[in-house]
Parts: sequence; structure tokens; C-alpha cells
Amino acid sequence: MPLLELKGVNKSFGGLKAVSQVSMNLEEGEILGIIGPNGAGKTTLFNTITGFLKVDSGEVRFDGDNIVDLKPHQICQRGMVRTFQLVKPFLQMTVLENVVVAALNRTKSIKEAREKALQTIEFVGLKEKKNTLASGLTLGHRKRLELARTLATEPKLLLLDEVMAGLNPTEVDELIRLLREVNQRRITILLIEHVMRGLMALSKRVVVLNYGEKIAEGVPGEIVKDRQVIEAYLGEEFAGAQG
Repeated sequence: MPLLELKGVNKSFGGLKAVSQVSMNLEEGEILGIIGPNGAGKTTLFNTITGFLKVDSGEVRFDGDNIVDLKPHQICQRGMVRTFQLVKPFLQMTVLENVVVAALNRTKSIKEAREKALQTIEFVGLKEKKNTLASGLTLGHRKRLELARTLATEPKLLLLDEVMAGLNPTEVDELIRLLREVNQRRITILLIEHVMRGLMALSKRVVVLNYGEKIAEGVPGEIVKDRQVIEAYLGEEFAGAQG
């Protein structure tokens, strides 16, 4: 049984079909990438999967159950959590306080939540910043804080929405290593990413969206050679470099 299964998912805004008949599976332990041009429906798809938007039709099954009628916090408690394109921590709270709030999703004990938060902060490389206000963090550190907050909820499935956006090459490499470690902890990852170097390094499979429709699916090496994907998103220059 796939950990996540989408069957004919549709979502429209007025006359605009943002997501149209999207079906795909995600196996437990896998890292699956989603790519496509701006406006392709990637974030809308994430919103429908995680309960922030209700699907118009279709099924979203997580761990065997249809979750289309659940609220985001209920989905989180089942073990699916996401990040957002715009990182929005509690700016006037410390790194530790931010992660404690997330850890309280799993425990009502402040002591246990603090212990979990400290372990998670150390794992993502923010131990030295634990008492720093989130407002004083660099973008790279805020991205790590966002990741720490999701991990503190003890997810089975982690959805990352452009987690590498705005990072320099060194920060991208560090995040690639960190996400591999996350995956080694038996956390499945669904990844929207425009930083192709990161996506190619992490993804076992890639799904390509364009105008809300899935136009291709396969291993990264096949996807970069797909004529439809090249025309819709990658461009000849990128495809040639990969070849």
C-alpha cells in the first residue's frame, strides 16, 4: 500500500483549473520530487493534500485512509506535515520556543516538548542558535528552523515547498545532506523544488505538472530528456547540460 495515494484530484478557482485529474503514488521511504513552471499548480496540490484547500473531486489517501475531509491539524496528528514557500516563524520567540510549540503537537508535557525540541534543534544544526529570536536569523537558518518545527511533530511524511529557494550553493549542499539524513530516519519526503541541482540529487522519482495536469513521471535521468518537459519547463540549455 502506498503511503500517499492521489486519485483524480481536481481543484478549480472559478473557471481556472489549478489542479486537473492528478493521480500519483508515493511509497514509504521514498523521496518524490514535483517540478513545473510557475502557476503549474504545485503549491495548490500541496494545499489540497494537507487540508488547507478542499478538493473539488478525487481522493487523497494517506496511510490507507481517505483524508479529504480532515483539517490540517488533524492531518498533522496523523503524521503528515508541510513547510511553506514563505517561512513564517514566530519572530518574537526564540528558536527553542518555536520548536517547543511544534513538539506540543505530540505531547502535552512542556518538559517532554522541550526535550524533543532540543534534540531536533541539534539535529538540524541550530544548537548554537537555540536562544536566538527567530527575527534575528538569516534566511538559511530560518529554513532550518522551519524544518525543525516540522520534524518536532514526528512526521511519517514531510512535504517541502521550495525549501532551497534563496539559498546559496553551500547552503543548498548542506540542506541536501540534511534531508538525506531525514530520509534515513524513515521519513518519506514529497518535494516541490525549482533548484534543480537539489531536486536531482534527492529525488528517486519526479512528477512534472503543467497547467494543473501531470505531463510526465519517471526517474530524474529520464525526465530531463522528455521533450514535453523540456518545452514546458526545463529548456534546451538545461537538458543539454544534463546530457
